[in-house]
Amino acid sequence: MSQATPVPDAPGGNSRTVTVALDQRSYPIHIGAGLLGRAAEMVRVAGDWQRCAVVTDATVARLHLEALQANLSEARLAVDPVVVPAGESSKSFEQLAPLCEALLMRGIERGDAVIALGGGVIGDLAGFAASILRRGVALVQVPTTLLAQVDSSVGGKTGINTPQGKNLIGTFHQPRLVIADTDTLDTLPARELRAGYAEIVKYGLLGDAQFFAWLEENGLALLRGDAEARAYAIEKSCQMKSDIVAEDERESGKRALLNLGHTFGHALEAWAGYSGDLLHGEAVAIGVGLAFKLSEQLGLCPPGRHERVTAHLRAVGLPVAIGELGACGRGIPEPAELITHMMQDKKVTGGRLTFILVRDIGDAFITRDVAIDDLKRLLSEECRGP
Repeated sequence: MSQATPVPDAPGGNSRTVTVALDQRSYPIHIGAGLLGRAAEMVRVAGDWQRCAVVTDATVARLHLEALQANLSEARLAVDPVVVPAGESSKSFEQLAPLCEALLMRGIERGDAVIALGGGVIGDLAGFAASILRRGVALVQVPTTLLAQVDSSVGGKTGINTPQGKNLIGTFHQPRLVIADTDTLDTLPARELRAGYAEIVKYGLLGDAQFFAWLEENGLALLRGDAEARAYAIEKSCQMKSDIVAEDERESGKRALLNLGHTFGHALEAWAGYSGDLLHGEAVAIGVGLAFKLSEQLGLCPPGRHERVTAHLRAVGLPVAIGELGACGRGIPEPAELITHMMQDKKVTGGRLTFILVRDIGDAFITRDVAIDDLKRLLSEECRGP
């Protein structure tokens, strides 16, 4: 199980650590303000590396690379930055190959480390590169978005997208360390914060009704910059994910619960071409709403839960229905197109889709028993538009 403990002498006194318990491969998630300025000491504890390559994107480099690089250099760590284009399109073979070449050109060896500085795209791409470079080098995650701090930087999933679907090519490669500096969230656009918040809501919906109720009361404050609310929500999310990962590291069972809303969401992202027209968290928010609606239609969940969940998501500014996608300029997807994308989901088994449905708020479960006709009926209703 994960354990929450204070970080000694943490700036501001509010930082803490959640430990992902994986025996010899256990690692800490440090959460708090001002941690980029203390990165070197944490990196030194995590591994005896002489050289680090910091992989980041152009946007994050402008905001945070100098501070991280200066701190690591003070600790006499040789640091070589590699900057890739910002955006979901960088999670591709087209960017993976030159990234690996750049890391090799910089002389990164098995005894060195790759540091992923950025959001989920950078974490997934750099993590995948680290997992295959020289058959595996150490990885340090330094997530700078809310979504990455509560989800993608934790648990060891890495990968890239293909035209067939999201994250279909990848590996499990656990980091040695995660540094979540909450100050970096102050540089995020409001839309990016909301997208990350969707993943926080997911944790309450899949396994902690009290946490969801807390979010209903405090979610807007979190998004508006309340430091205490942010720290609590990030820690809680990381604790929940860490516990699940420790129990099911490679998603052979319970870990699939973390995909609540994602079967629908990934299909919507593929339909949108992995573009900025639809962010991952926005797709997840719509997917969560669809999972609750389908659960109610199948008689698995008491009525009114879909309305409560979508009311909260809507209140914080997230989309909750496919019909709202017309505003992004791509129109509205056809049900058959979405089902085609869904059939490329990694969790498809024997041609049957895996869904995360709910018995209630805070009580999700895994099923492969959804009839295709029920899915078509739901999507036909949803894809009619507003």
